[in-house]
Amino acid sequence: MERILVSACLMGRRVRYDGGAKTSSDAWLAGWRAEGRLVPFCPEVEGGLPIPRPAAEIEGGAGGAAVLSGAARVLATDGSDVTAEFLAGAQAALSVARSFEIRLAVLKEGSPSCGALSIYDGTFRGRRMPGQGVTTALLELNGIRVFTEDHVPEAAEYLRSLES
Repeated sequence: MERILVSACLMGRRVRYDGGAKTSSDAWLAGWRAEGRLVPFCPEVEGGLPIPRPAAEIEGGAGGAAVLSGAARVLATDGSDVTAEFLAGAQAALSVARSFEIRLAVLKEGSPSCGALSIYDGTFRGRRMPGQGVTTALLELNGIRVFTEDHVPEAAEYLRSLES
């Protein structure tokens, strides 16, 4: 059975920067959960950040690949550099994915870790731009397809292709 890495906040775990969750009511996710396919994971918490914590964004909206290469940092609203924690969380996510032979992930859109299509622009003004978070960039560099919570039907189609 194919396992699926999923953002813990989408499963109702209160791991977000503000101490909240972003629980998904998606029927596919509910079905996969019942089948035991889901591996909930929060890279920011696993990387060592507390709950709650200051919000963080990738400077200049540079994207996760720039953070992975050392060309950009992840900064928190309090001015602290949390790049090391984001990198550690991404590595931990990849390690878990490899341990379960995961080839598919459903992650929280917009997150500086998990965003797959968009991230915030680094100004802390609530503006999004195209880009990936640090964990998504690392997973995709290692052949793991990442989908957002708004694209679960596409993830289900990809899962079918993996299992056929």
